[in-house]
Amino acid sequence: MSIPNQKVALPLLEEHQIDLYIKREDTIHPYISGNKFRKLKYNIEEAKQRQHGTLLTFGGAFSNHIAATAFAGKLNGLKTIGVIRGDELETGWKSNPTLSFAADQGMDFHFVSRSGYRIKHTPEFLDQLREKFGDFYLVPEGGTNQLAVKGCEEVLKSDDQKFDFICSSVGTGGTISGLINSAQTHQKVLGFPALKGDFLREDIQKFARQENWDLILDYHFGGYAKINLQLVEFINDFKKKTGIPLDPVYTGKMLFGIFDLIKKGFFKSGTQILAIHTGGLQGIKGMNQVLKQKNLPVLDL
Repeated sequence: MSIPNQKVALPLLEEHQIDLYIKREDTIHPYISGNKFRKLKYNIEEAKQRQHGTLLTFGGAFSNHIAATAFAGKLNGLKTIGVIRGDELETGWKSNPTLSFAADQGMDFHFVSRSGYRIKHTPEFLDQLREKFGDFYLVPEGGTNQLAVKGCEEVLKSDDQKFDFICSSVGTGGTISGLINSAQTHQKVLGFPALKGDFLREDIQKFARQENWDLILDYHFGGYAKINLQLVEFINDFKKKTGIPLDPVYTGKMLFGIFDLIKKGFFKSGTQILAIHTGGLQGIKGMNQVLKQKNLPVLDL
């Protein structure tokens, strides 16, 4: 699978003599794009090998993972069950573009309270799910496990060895772990978490086999799925000037961070950067609903 690296040509990059390319993983598949394709690839193979007929996974109201799992399950002849955070969604999910899409692919939902969702990985909770739904193949929230990391190790190709830095957004740590494991020794992998705090470092260390990485913690914009006018304007301006759409939860924050670091002189002149576009564009419709409620400009589709 050959995924294009698209060069970004903007005055700031020329001024600082930085080469920036974006690996367009968002173009892998219209509905299972970016890191979701990578994470699900070997998990679905494993589910079939074990002769499981059902995938069960977890996610929030606008989860890229929920949407991708629903479509991938249908594509592979597997039933899908989404355990959704927020029991208040049980009556209003049809107005949610992500959940409506997942339902159209045949996914069944199980809504749980936010407090209940926090214990979703306990044996007791999983036993309750098996009592309700029968046997299933469990895909973790965000899709991250050893098989997902294996899939993400396939993102970088031999042509990518020329880059000094590999940059990725970080949600659950699976994508960056795969990048860390497949990066060359001369390359530094930088992760831009979408969540507050440094707790992801421990999760990544469970899978990472090299020490060629670091997390940049300053560009979460208040936490997961949080957004403000500055980020909206950056994403819209970036698309207008480059033709590349960015999602507001992950890739948009990463690119904002990269450009801010360039302004601050973080990268020396002559540096070559490869940023991974992890997809997630389906979430723009849902985010625009939120932006309208806050009387903020919407993201260009």
